[in-house]
Amino acid sequence: MTMPPPVRVAVMGSTGSIGVSTLDVLARHPDRYRVFALTAHRNATRLGEQCLTHRPTFAVVDAATDATALQQQLRSAGVATQVLYGSDALTHIAAHAQVDVVMAAIVGAAGLQSTLAAAQAGKRILLANKEALVMSGPLFMQAVREGGATLIPVDSEHNAIFQCLVGDRSAAASQGVKRVLLTASGGPFLRTPSAALHSVTPDQACAHPRWVMGRKISVDSATLMNKGLELIEACLLFGLPAAQVEVVVHPQSIVHSLVEYCDGSMLAQLGNPDMRVPIAHALGWPDRIHSGVESLDIVRAGSLEFEAPDLERFPCLQLARAAAVAGGTAPAVLNAANEVAVGAFLDRRLAFVEIARIIGTVLQQHHAGASGLMPSAVSLEDVLKADQWARRQALVAISLAAGAVA
Repeated sequence: MTMPPPVRVAVMGSTGSIGVSTLDVLARHPDRYRVFALTAHRNATRLGEQCLTHRPTFAVVDAATDATALQQQLRSAGVATQVLYGSDALTHIAAHAQVDVVMAAIVGAAGLQSTLAAAQAGKRILLANKEALVMSGPLFMQAVREGGATLIPVDSEHNAIFQCLVGDRSAAASQGVKRVLLTASGGPFLRTPSAALHSVTPDQACAHPRWVMGRKISVDSATLMNKGLELIEACLLFGLPAAQVEVVVHPQSIVHSLVEYCDGSMLAQLGNPDMRVPIAHALGWPDRIHSGVESLDIVRAGSLEFEAPDLERFPCLQLARAAAVAGGTAPAVLNAANEVAVGAFLDRRLAFVEIARIIGTVLQQHHAGASGLMPSAVSLEDVLKADQWARRQALVAISLAAGAVA
């Protein structure tokens, strides 16, 4: 029996936690997959190590100087990988004719255009970059439909919902779905007194109790903005209004999400908190492949706890829900303001509790019409304008906050 040719995979954001986990799963199935391209932003050293191991056809970095140094390193090691640089190179690789699967794992707005290019080119997209979908919303889903792409979520929560649905996942309501419940660990500050949140440090915010992630997404988990972005993403992926998407805190991170049907049935997907599980599912779907993750011992896991989120402690969740309801360019504004505020917090220019206040200020200006933006995102240009406007306003608000403290 003739074996099918290996599936060619481009891992966009290969040096981050999702990218590293993806390469781990791919390496377990060398006859089934081939690493076609790897990309990184600034971590050229780690990208070089990955190229020596996986020998992709292409590698992409952000800066020309890094590209030159990496190309010389690989040539001296006898590796034929061609090194490219810049945002245009990312878009080129995502839409490359020889790419079958794109792992979209670039963090933040930086991943939007390459992920959109993969959709327009009809690729199988494993979506780990929730910000790209949150920003462009219906435009992205339209590109998926028109390009004939296959979209499989990699976020553990959305992947869990995907597994609990049958038929057309983009129209969950037609399947008798009453609601979906996104589980949240609660992050490192679930039990921290509210008064103590004023003085938390970036290192404390990044010390997630269950997951090992990058610093930006770790802060998002600490504020619960990550869950807010996932709420918006769930509405788009599964064709549900915000009222049918709920968030429940589940500190054990074993139940990754649940789907309730109109007949009272509730389905859940369980597993150890390891991103290789949803990555392997997305890579193999509709087949199942080994992920390298240990089986879940439900006896040892013991009791599973669930509770409603504290919206006073985690106001970012409410801000995200409001943006989901508003629609249009509001989600793009929310995402951009959050990225700027989180960056300022990580740089120690902003207190942890001020993140939500900055986002709220920018959203309020947007809702009041001060932005002059289109009320609905009718083009990619509208999305990018909203993104840039929100970033400028967030910087102004952060500057004013710093001045007030001084």
